[in-house]
Amino acid sequence: MAERDNRRGKGRDRDETPEFADRLVAINRVSKTVKGGKRFGFAALVVVGDQKGRVGFGKGKAKEVPEAIRKATEQAKRQMIRVQLKEGRTLHHDMNGRHGAGKVIMRSAPEGTGIIAGGPMRAVFEMLGIKDVVSKSIGTQNPYNMIRATIDGLKKEQSPRAVAQRRGKKVADILPKREEAPVAASETAEA
Repeated sequence: MAERDNRRGKGRDRDETPEFADRLVAINRVSKTVKGGKRFGFAALVVVGDQKGRVGFGKGKAKEVPEAIRKATEQAKRQMIRVQLKEGRTLHHDMNGRHGAGKVIMRSAPEGTGIIAGGPMRAVFEMLGIKDVVSKSIGTQNPYNMIRATIDGLKKEQSPRAVAQRRGKKVADILPKREEAPVAASETAEA
């Protein structure tokens, strides 16, 4: 009987592989007024991602901090979205996101730029696996609304392949043509 329980435990561990990284963005002490006074608890905001194009956020409340973080992490794993990344490091195009008074602007960036973003937005980009992005938050500093606005913007992300498929064209027809004249000029100068 002990062996059977042991096998079940191993199966559970296999299902919960640590493929997701998580980041605690905010923790607040909240109170509920009851007949005898106030009851204090904690609210946690967590961002979870696989750093390969999937990200989600969740919030949890409990009387103890670890339990609130656990609840938030579970909710974040259930609400994950997939975002197509350009070269696995940046966004395909510039976009805006909005939630309530929170507005965010996200722009793709050349290699080596890094993540230029405020606290909650930085957590989303790091968990998503973006390495180069320039972003700006306007209108609010509330971390909940900033994260929701960032996720709203990321949902609008479209890869050239998806756009080409929707229009019934080839990817090469949609992307701008690259100029190869300077390369040819430098090759002739060397010869």
